[in-house]
Parts: sequence; structure tokens; C-alpha cells
Amino acid sequence: MIKKILIANRGEIAVRIIRACKELNIKSVAVYSSVDKDAMHVQLADESVCIGPAKATDSYLNIPSLLSAFELTGADSIHPGYGFLSENYEFVKILEDHKINFIGPSSNLIKKMGDKIEAKKIAKDLGLPTIKGSDKGVKDIEEAKIIAEKVGYPVLIKAAGGGGGKGMKIVFESKDLEKNIIDAKSEAKKFFSNDEVFIEKFFQNPRHIEVQILSDGKKVIHLGERDCTVQRRYQKLIEESPSPVLSEDVRTKLLETSVNSLSKLEYKGAGTLEFIYENGEFYFLEMNTRLQVEHPVTEAVSGIDLVKRQIEIASSNNLDLEQSNITFNGHAIECRINAENFKKNFQPSAGKISSCHIPSGPGTRVDSAIYQGYTVQPFYDSMIAKLISHGRDRKSAISRSLRALDEFVISGIDTTINLQQEILKHKDFLTYNYDVNWLAKSDILK
Repeated sequence: MIKKILIANRGEIAVRIIRACKELNIKSVAVYSSVDKDAMHVQLADESVCIGPAKATDSYLNIPSLLSAFELTGADSIHPGYGFLSENYEFVKILEDHKINFIGPSSNLIKKMGDKIEAKKIAKDLGLPTIKGSDKGVKDIEEAKIIAEKVGYPVLIKAAGGGGGKGMKIVFESKDLEKNIIDAKSEAKKFFSNDEVFIEKFFQNPRHIEVQILSDGKKVIHLGERDCTVQRRYQKLIEESPSPVLSEDVRTKLLETSVNSLSKLEYKGAGTLEFIYENGEFYFLEMNTRLQVEHPVTEAVSGIDLVKRQIEIASSNNLDLEQSNITFNGHAIECRINAENFKKNFQPSAGKISSCHIPSGPGTRVDSAIYQGYTVQPFYDSMIAKLISHGRDRKSAISRSLRALDEFVISGIDTTINLQQEILKHKDFLTYNYDVNWLAKSDILK
């Protein structure tokens, strides 16, 4: 039985986990960097420990400091949230070796699914449809040319250990292949300490669809799908559930295929299968072995608290849910509010919040850790809040989102609130006429 959880994270996700702990009558331990001493997660947790200076590598990514905090406070489990060490298999292996309960899957599965080449092989073995391309890292430019010609241009060069758009290059013609491979390898080495890259067919007008799963290692259930197509630079801006473009037949096939595939993997915890969807066909993209930023839209339509379920699985090794008992209600939309100036190429905006009003009302939820007087730090991710709106259908969810965005006040820094409003009002969004590249090509950013 879990009694005290150390939360190896910060910001809104740390607050979200603390709230789940309180409802489960579990003690929480916050860790924080020196610049986060006044952060909301520090104030809400039962205990808190400073683990280093501002730089993430010296604090939130500092494994020895985290383990010291764990031992000092007498915690019995660690929840990683998302980002930072949540998909670091070496960190999880250390915890396993020291018999520390990690709220998530095994280090072995994290390692396998974190390597995009290995993950693709596993997906193929599990019966998931995969994207045409190389099955391993390309050795040299000559091999790359052969693969690219076989796949057909345009192609996408991807870092094997990458994510967040890093180490990714689109190549439309063979003459540009060599330079882009060199650039991708250099970028991959810089961000992931691994310069291995592979080649896949590039989809020019895809949608991004993902399936939320829960598993105790034996039983797997799904909690529906999310449409995460509105993006900028491969980073999601708006997520919704259910997807507005899937027929019931296509949806059923996608969800059943996902569950049947994961049933063979002995996966434990919450996880997400991500797919590219184009011309009525799905292709496996990657698996995230953690909680997603956009998990609240799934919670809104399913009524299932994903964080509490993560903790319960880690505590009992049992998923006390049956697929037949899961029902879905209405439509939910999440808007990510980032501290950025979207008119200046999404330039990050740090500084003190001089005034702050969080919207509320029917069907309105805000996950955040900001408050009036809080200083947004330049050292971490720019997302400062998530607005989740739930309605009986997509139209009402959009209306509630726009109403809530109109109430949302954050002064002293730049935010993407106005951007979210423009997207939700746009005729293309209202008619589902967009793909992952839509925002960059639209009139909104001009």
C-alpha cells in the first residue's frame, strides 16, 4: 500500500498529482529548485525539499538529489508526471535496483518504446500498422539514398531517441538528403546524446490521433481517443475527445486494435499510442509510456481519474475497471496556455504575473500552478495552464472554451490566450478542415 509519494516534477502536473494524493489520503512530497521555492506545488504538498539550483540538469533532472529527497522524507513511491525523467529508463532502472516503487511501467519497456526504431519493430510485431521506411538506423548517405528512393519523396528523417520535433527533417528532393541527414544527426546528438537517425515516408496532410490505455500488466482497457492535430512545430496546442473526423467503424477498429496489441506487451500503468491518420488509414507513430499533458480531455469524457488510477495500479498491481463499464459522455477540448508571444515566432515570455483571473463555471476546468504575483521562470517549459472545456457536443465545448478564454486574465507576460481564441473561431477548425501543418500555413500567424 502506497502511503507517501515523492513527485519528481513541478508546475501544474505536480499540483495535479498532489490533488490526487489528497483524495486518496496519501502524503505528498514536493521537490523544487531554488527559483521555485514559492511555487504552488511547494505550497500544497505535505512536505517539500529543495533539490538544487534553477537549471533543470541541476535540480529536476538530478537523480542523486531526487534520491536523497526520497530517503530524507521517507517516501515509498515516486511519480514522475510528464517530461523531465518520466521516460528516462536509466532513472527507472536505478529505482528498480533499489526496490523503489515507480508509478509507471518497467525500465525495460520505457527503454524499448523510447527508441523509435525499436518501438516500430515492436509495433509491427504486435500487429499495429507502421509507416513505410527503414527498420533500423541508416549507416551512411548511400544507404539513405537507396531507402529514400524506395520509400518515395518526400521523406522524414527522424532521431531514434528523439521527441518534440528535435532531430527531425523533411526532405522533398534527393539533392537535399545528405545535408538534412547531417543536420538531423547533429541535432539528435546535441539533444539526446544519440545521433542515430532513420527514414520514413513523410505524410503531407496527416491528422494526429492517439489512444489512451490503462493496464495492470494483464488486463488492458482503452479510454477512447484524442485528436491532437492542431500543432505548431510538432508541439500540440489544442486537443479534443472524441476526434471529430472518425466514423464509428473506424473508431472501433482503432481502439480494438490498440487494446489487442497492448495486451501482448505486459504493460503496467497509463500509456498512449500515437498514430498518423491520413486518407482513412492509421499508422503507428510512437508510444508514450507516461501520463500525457492532454489527459484531462479523456478524464472529462470518460469520468475516469487517470492519475488516481495510475497510483492504484502501482499500489495493488490491479486495474479495477472493465471495458464494458466505461461510458463516454459529450465532447471535451483542451487549450494549452503558453507563456509565449505567438506573433513573434512563439518567443517565450518570462516574468511576474501582475494580475490573474482563472475562469470557472459549468464544464470548465483549469489545471495550472500560476497565481497573481507568481514569477514565470525562463528555465522550464513555457506551458503555464491548461483550459479544459466539456459540453454535450463539440459545438457546446467550443462555446464554453471561448467563454472561458474570454474570462481568462493573465497580465504581465505574453500568453497564447488570443491565439487559442482565433483558432477556435476559425472556419477551418469549425469544419474539421485542418491537418498538423495547418496552423503554420493559416492566416492566423500572419
